Amino acid sequence: MDERDELLASIANTISTYREDEIAQPTPDHVGRWVGQFTPENQLPFLREFDHVIRETFLTKEAVTRFLSNLVTNEKLTGKDPRSYWARANFLRVQRSGQSQREMLNLFGEVLQQQCGLHLADCGVEGGDYIYLDDVLFTGGRVATDLQAWITDRAPANAVVHVILIALHTSGHYYITSNRLKKAILASGKKVQIHFWRLVELKNQKNQKDFSDVLWPAVVPETASVQAYVASEERFPLALRNAGGALGVFSSEQGRQLLETEFLIAGVTIRSRTQVPKDFIRPLGCGSFGVGFGSLVATYRNCPNNCPLALWWGDPEVNAGALHWYPLLARKTYAAPENLFNVLDDLIV
Repeated sequence: MDERDELLASIANTISTYREDEIAQPTPDHVGRWVGQFTPENQLPFLREFDHVIRETFLTKEAVTRFLSNLVTNEKLTGKDPRSYWARANFLRVQRSGQSQREMLNLFGEVLQQQCGLHLADCGVEGGDYIYLDDVLFTGGRVATDLQAWITDRAPANAVVHVILIALHTSGHYYITSNRLKKAILASGKKVQIHFWRLVELKNQKNQKDFSDVLWPAVVPETASVQAYVASEERFPLALRNAGGALGVFSSEQGRQLLETEFLIAGVTIRSRTQVPKDFIRPLGCGSFGVGFGSLVATYRNCPNNCPLALWWGDPEVNAGALHWYPLLARKTYAAPENLFNVLDDLIV
């Protein structure tokens, strides 16, 4: 087996549980068809770096379950008597869109029953802490919207809320804690404390760009279409990363720049295949700044739209038009795929 075949097999193995029982299990041929869409001479080094990064950023059900199991008995959260703590805890079911909270509650319920012999339905008393579960925080919009409404309409005068996530990005966390949730609490006149727990934290604030854990280009590829796209963004232009900072999830600066370049070129190509793409659908992932959000985090249950378009966009059966791209991690959405360039609902997470 040559190096390319080994890398294809390794990547397929890393993502083997992606949307298990919903779609076909990824194979080396599947990965090969996907990577075959990138610049031919760059495909082997691209695979080397992507293989390294996806092993760092793909969150399996096993890893999530282990995190939740450890949290159930974490004395910093529950004190000396975890069973009593969780019996009093009130689990929030306030997510306005998507299924991630319901699925995370189900998984946490399984862990709680195993560890403490408790059922979620039997938990919760007045005066107990409140628990908000979700998978990954990107822009923070969904968490902020859910909790703002709860704080305003349903929260008691005094409350402690623990937000439990698989992962969070620091820009979204900072935005909602220093802005939206802070304002909601002040406006409500209530005393609400909010604490965050996470398995993974990914740096992506602007002042962290040089050592960020997301795709943040240090250079703009000398490709006419990419140059034109970057130049077209006047309100929130791309602030280039200074190369040479801490690597984080990447293996090398050279490998990182290759991923940034290839995903950027591919994303611009995907956008060019629709007549009027929405502004927030950017080459490196849905977002409002620069060339896109740039996250490389995906979970066993779905691939966020804040990841590069070339990771999740497209339809394997389409040979022309806006959906003409073969995705590695086909995304489960709440709107018809052909409409994604024309809708906003449930798109930003």
